[in-house]
Amino acid sequence: MSRKLMVGLGVVLVLLGAVWTAQGLGYLKGSFMTGQQLWTTIGLLCAGAGVMLLIPWPKKR
Repeated sequence: MSRKLMVGLGVVLVLLGAVWTAQGLGYLKGSFMTGQQLWTTIGLLCAGAGVMLLIPWPKKR
């Protein structure tokens, strides 16, 4: 996978994860996700996966 694609996907996952976490914690109101622990967990996992894509891992030889 190209590095630009991985960075783009990583940024999208971090942003989505942040929104879902904020909704799950009740900071963003007006959605069925507001105040639900499930969405907090999903958001944190999604943001974590995005961060993992943003880390420059060494290439295999």
